[in-house]
Parts: sequence; C-alpha cells; structure tokens
Amino acid sequence: MKNGFLIINKPKGITSFDVIRQLRKVTGVKKIGHCGTLDPMAEGVLVCAVGREATKRISFFLKSDKTYIAKIELGKVSDTYDKEGIVKKTKSCRGTARRVPTLGTVKIILKKFIGTTKQTPPIFSAKKIKGKRAYDLARSGKKIKLKPANIKINKIKTLSYKWPYLKIEVDCGSGTYIRSLANDIGMALGVGGMLVELKRTKVKNISIKRAICLEKLNDKNWGKKLDKVENLAPNDV
Repeated sequence: MKNGFLIINKPKGITSFDVIRQLRKVTGVKKIGHCGTLDPMAEGVLVCAVGREATKRISFFLKSDKTYIAKIELGKVSDTYDKEGIVKKTKSCRGTARRVPTLGTVKIILKKFIGTTKQTPPIFSAKKIKGKRAYDLARSGKKIKLKPANIKINKIKTLSYKWPYLKIEVDCGSGTYIRSLANDIGMALGVGGMLVELKRTKVKNISIKRAICLEKLNDKNWGKKLDKVENLAPNDV
C-alpha cells in the first residue's frame, strides 16, 4: 500500500472531512487523515496523510507553525467570530459614536498581539468539554465558557485596510484560532470585528504553491502527487 502526503488546496464551502471522503474514493485507501482542520468557509493548504505510516506522523504538522491571510470586517461582531454566525453591528466601545480607526492605530494594535499571549477559543469550536465538542453544546443552547490557552503569534502584517475591511497575514503557532484573533483585534480597536475570509498559505515549510486542486486528482494520477513520508515528516513524533 502506498504511504505519503497529499498537499491539497482545499476550496471554500466544504469541510476538511469532505476532502478526506473524496480522497478515499480517489485512492481506494481508507486510512487517510488531515493535519489540521480548516473551517468550511476557509480555503488553502490542507496536508492529508495517506496510509498507516503517514497517519502516524500527523502530529508532526499539527504542532507546526502556520501562515494565514485573513480578511476582517470591522464594525460587526458574531457569536461564531465569523460571518457564518449571528451577526450584529456594533457601536464604539469607547462611546456612543463609532470612531473609525486610522491605519496607524490599526498597526499599533496589531503589534500588541505579537508574541506569546492568552487566547480564548470560540465557543463554536471543536474544543472538548467533559468529552463533548464545544460547538455541540453551544448549538444545543447550553452556556459554556472555555479557558484561555497560550498561543504564539510570530508575525502580523497589514496587507490592506479600507474601512470596514482589514486584510492581514498571520504567522502563528499551533492552537491559534484566527476567528478569535479577528474578534480580539476588533475589540482592541474598540469597534468589534469578525472574520469574513480565510486562506491558509503555509503549513510548516509547505507553501500553497505546492498544493493540488482536489478536482484535478483521479485514480490514475494521485500516486504521482504523493510526497514520501520521510521527505515531509522525517522523524517520528
């Protein structure tokens, strides 16, 4: 049986498991897993482990740094921290009239998120509370509170800013929720914010330039696209 990694460019509108389901059909291999979930609204690099030897090393990528391009809409908040939830317009946290932050203010605020900080995961997330997923509890109407966790953000770069949209590039460690970051940035700016677009452009040293469009894979060519286990994950973890 072939073992290795397929670097998929996940499209918007499907789950990460939808990708796995399709790869199982294409490859005929049941033992397939992905190395880090992307929400349905997100796109970009999804490293998929094919075969037993590859799936044993999934944690090699789960623990690695990742790079994202995120588009944030300021002036609105959501219970899911993105456009998929219940969205509300906000008033300035500093007063009754909204104050549109300047680019200079935005850059100052973004710098405060660089380094090791505490971040609270979204309640609509896969975090477990007493064995149950947080999103299942949230959808059932139960009030839940998740504990803040340590995260590390290596770099945040402003790509564009024209009110109400802010586009940033984020280089971060494992466990970082970009949805939470969008919400936290909006709160720090005093106007609220939610994630409206997300693209993962790098996992460890694997760039999106190497990623394969899912629709271009078939039962005849998938083996040629497979990266060897020892090339991408050389050490057991």
